[in-house]
Amino acid sequence: MRRTAVAPAAVALMALTGCSSLQTSATEVGGVRMTDERPVRDGGTLTVALNADPDKLDPTLAQTLVGRTVFSSMCEKLYDIDQHGTVVPQLAAALPTTSADGRTVTVPVRKGLTFSDGTALDARAVVTSLLRHRDLPGSARGTELAPLRAVAATGPYTVKLTLQQPYVPLTGVLADRSGMVMSPTALKKYGKDFTNHPSCVGPFRFAERVGGDRIVLARDPHYYDADRVHLDRVVFKPIPDGNVRLANLRSGDIQIGDQMSPVDVRSALTEPKLQLFNSPSLGYQGIGLNVGNVKGLGEKPGRIDTPIARDVRVREAFELSLDRALINKVVYQGMYEPACGPLSPQSAIAPGEPASRCPQRDIDKAKRLLREAGVSVPVAMELKVSTTPEQSRLGQVVQAMAKEAGFAVTLRPTEYATLLDETDAGRYDAFTSGWSGRLDPDGNIASFLRTQGAMNAYGLSDPDIDRLVERGRTEADPAERTRIYAELTRRVRAEHTLIYLYRQKNYVVASTSVAGVRVYGDGLVRVRTAGYTR
Repeated sequence: MRRTAVAPAAVALMALTGCSSLQTSATEVGGVRMTDERPVRDGGTLTVALNADPDKLDPTLAQTLVGRTVFSSMCEKLYDIDQHGTVVPQLAAALPTTSADGRTVTVPVRKGLTFSDGTALDARAVVTSLLRHRDLPGSARGTELAPLRAVAATGPYTVKLTLQQPYVPLTGVLADRSGMVMSPTALKKYGKDFTNHPSCVGPFRFAERVGGDRIVLARDPHYYDADRVHLDRVVFKPIPDGNVRLANLRSGDIQIGDQMSPVDVRSALTEPKLQLFNSPSLGYQGIGLNVGNVKGLGEKPGRIDTPIARDVRVREAFELSLDRALINKVVYQGMYEPACGPLSPQSAIAPGEPASRCPQRDIDKAKRLLREAGVSVPVAMELKVSTTPEQSRLGQVVQAMAKEAGFAVTLRPTEYATLLDETDAGRYDAFTSGWSGRLDPDGNIASFLRTQGAMNAYGLSDPDIDRLVERGRTEADPAERTRIYAELTRRVRAEHTLIYLYRQKNYVVASTSVAGVRVYGDGLVRVRTAGYTR
C-alpha cells in the first residue's frame, strides 16, 4: 500500500490508538472456532450483550444484524445455513425442487410444527408470510422477493412459487428473513404492532421488550424440538460500548458478548474464565454516500446539490484519500481484512483478481480530481457514525486521512436506530454503512445498489448495475456467474457511492461456564443448544 511518507494524518492516527503496540496478524487470536460441544445442564437464564439495540422485531421490516441474532432464537426460517456454509432445511422438509425452465419452485413444509401462539404452521401460513414479505409497504424483503410472481398452497404442506424468471439466489434468500414464517393469527390480530407481539416457530418465544434496555425470550413449550432446548430464558441487552460489555463479562452479569472489537478480544484472551468464538464474515463495512436519496427508501432517486453527489470525481477523490490497510491496523489492530467490494472470499461466487484488488491511497490523484471537478477546497461533508468507541475511532481516522486530500469531514455521532432512520430517509451526506453478508452474492448487492432497492439508502441508480443484477439472478452456470459478479463489482466500484473499507471477522466472547453456543459465517450467535456446563 503506497502512502505519503511521514504523512501528518498517519502521525495523528498513531497517536489516537497507540499504534506502536499494535499487532497485525488476526491468526494470533487462534484459528476459526464456531462451536462448543461440551455437555450442558437444563435451566437458567443466559444474557447476551449486543452492540446496539435491535430495530423492529418484525422479519418483514427489520434490517439489523443484532435483530437477526434475536430472530435466530425465536423465528426459524424455511432454510438455514450450517457451520460449513451449506444451506439446509429448517421449517422446510427438504430442499426445494425447481422446474426445467427455472420458473416454478416447490417447497415441502414440515408437518407438526406450532407457532409460539399455539396455532399450527402449514403451507397457507408460509404463503401468508411470503406475500407479506414481498408486498408490505416499507418491506426490507421486497427486492429479494421481487421475482416472485405468485405463491400458492398446493397441498396442506406444499408451497408452489411461480417466478417471473429463473431466480438462482432463491434458496439462499429463504435461508434468511424472507424465509421466516410468522403466525397468520398474530399478523391478523396485531397488524402493524406485530413488532411488539412477534410470533414464529423457534426454541424461544417473545416475552418482553424494554426499549434500549432488554429483550427477553422464554423457552417455548410448543417448539418441535423443545426437549433439546436447555435454557429457561435468554435476555438480549444492548451495550454499545465494548469496554462495558467486557467488564460485564468479567463480572458475570452477562455470559456472551456479541461483535466484540479486536481491542476487547485481545484483552479477553488473558482471562481464564472467558472463551472466544470466531468465524470469517460474509459481509462488509464501509462508507455510504448520498447521491440521490431525496425522498426515502424505495422512492425514485432525485438530484442532491452537493459536490459528493454531483460529481463522481469528488467521490473517487474521497475514496483515494483513504488507506484501507492503515485503517485496519490503527482502528482494528490488524484483525480484520481490507476490502473494496461487496463479495466476501467466503461467498459462493467470489470474483478473483483483478476485481478484488483494492486501489492504493493516492493523495496526489485525489487533489487532481478535485481540481478537475472545479470544486472549492476543502470540500465539506458530514459523516454520521454510530456512538460506539470503535465507530468513533474509525470516524477520526477517516477525518484525518481525508483532510490531506482536501476534505473537511465533520463527524456526527448518532444513536444506531436513529442513524438507520435518518439515512433511510436520506437525511445525510455520508454514513458508516455495513452488512453482515449472505452466501449468495445477490444478497450483498441487489437490495442496496439496484435502483429503488429495498435498502438502497444511497439513491444510486445505474442501468448497467441493474442489468448485471438481473443477469446474476437468472444465470445458473457458476463460471458465468463469477464473470457477471466480477463485472458487477467493477461497475459498483466505478460509482464510488458505497466505499467498501474492510471485512470484519465475527468475534464473540463468552463465559467458560456456557457451552453449546454456535457462531457461523453469517455472524449470528445461535443459542438453541446453549446452556450452563454441568
